[in-house]
Amino acid sequence: MTHLDRRQFLLGTTALFAVGAIGINPVMSAETRMRLIFWGGQARADRTYGVTDLYTKANPGVTFDGEFMAFQDYWPKLATQTAGGNSPDVIQMDYRYIVEYANRNAIAPLDEFVGKHLMLDDFDADQLDGGKVGGKLYGISLGANSVAMIVNKAAFEEAGVPVPDANTSYEDLPKLAEAWKAGNKRAGMALWQDGSGTEPGLENWLRQRGKALYTAEGKAGFEAQDITDWFQMWNDLRDAGVTVSPDDQALDATDAIENTMVTLGKAAVTYANSNQLIAFQAVNKDPLTMTNYPRAKAGSMGGHYRKPSMFFSLGASSTQKEEGAKFINFFITDPEGAKILGVERGIPCKSSTRDAIASTLDAQSQIALNFVSNLGDLLGKLPPSPPANAGEVSVAFKTKSQEVAFGQQSPADAGPAFYQQAVEILARAKK
Repeated sequence: MTHLDRRQFLLGTTALFAVGAIGINPVMSAETRMRLIFWGGQARADRTYGVTDLYTKANPGVTFDGEFMAFQDYWPKLATQTAGGNSPDVIQMDYRYIVEYANRNAIAPLDEFVGKHLMLDDFDADQLDGGKVGGKLYGISLGANSVAMIVNKAAFEEAGVPVPDANTSYEDLPKLAEAWKAGNKRAGMALWQDGSGTEPGLENWLRQRGKALYTAEGKAGFEAQDITDWFQMWNDLRDAGVTVSPDDQALDATDAIENTMVTLGKAAVTYANSNQLIAFQAVNKDPLTMTNYPRAKAGSMGGHYRKPSMFFSLGASSTQKEEGAKFINFFITDPEGAKILGVERGIPCKSSTRDAIASTLDAQSQIALNFVSNLGDLLGKLPPSPPANAGEVSVAFKTKSQEVAFGQQSPADAGPAFYQQAVEILARAKK
């Protein structure tokens, strides 16, 4: 669902009335209108518009038309706008899609603005590289994050069960579930979300095997046996009573935090990203914390990496690219703006910005900051950007995982079937 920035609408109509009242033709007034689009909930919108307000105060004559929506609604809307040559000026872009949008010239290179309007001298190198496609810079990372488990801390404390930590492995979960069942005070709450269809969970697990979701050439970085083993592991975890039921997990059919197993009270642990802790806490009464994804087995290498949580890019058809670059720079450098944003979009990528906000963060933000900063041996290199059609592979993976969970297909059959499907989807992307 699309939400227009109500405050901006009211301010715009008020300003128009005032101009008319003093006899000035609005058409004659100098004004730069910027269109800004992003995904996220109301909490993100409030922070974002807080920064646009600061920018317009510092830059009279600039106004913003802001629009935000849920992740799953965002991409069809953006695709329609860019395909029609009507792209917003400033676009929130995802690591999954930046290659696709850059290769079809839907977003503009930013290199000409670096050192002029974009000041990136103390920007984290890995986050800067994450916004490059074919050697050109197409996106400015708005924060570094990592995959994480969101944990209902209160439920664990009530059950007398230790919160999972950096050493917890998938092999530990059946035993942990037994302790959970013995002490759990929350009726209908399982220990763990069913993560069999969670693509970041699969990727993390594959990386611990020395594999990957995708190669730099845009091919599958895994084999059929890897997927068979993954599905079998989750079948075993279901049989051991670790996870929610397939019917419950099916309730989590969107990317909305309100529908996750933790928020619905169906599980004490759910898969997420580190920058989402703030949004999770906003809709959960119980105190939450976060921890890493489980190790594949005791002592195995970690599968985490610091990912650009999202970028700001410039629409290729925008006529306000210079002003857009100035705004992006303000968004990542202004100290007061940084305090408004906090770490909701991830850990700031400029060291000067991190320093500016460190002492102002609330407890949940401090947890996120410390988590991303202290992954230790769990941390590895940033993988290549996902290839075109990666989104289709993700949907196919989730569908296949549900077929296994509901007993419609065995892991032995589902693994090779999904592998072949992924290979065909990725091959089609190259034609």
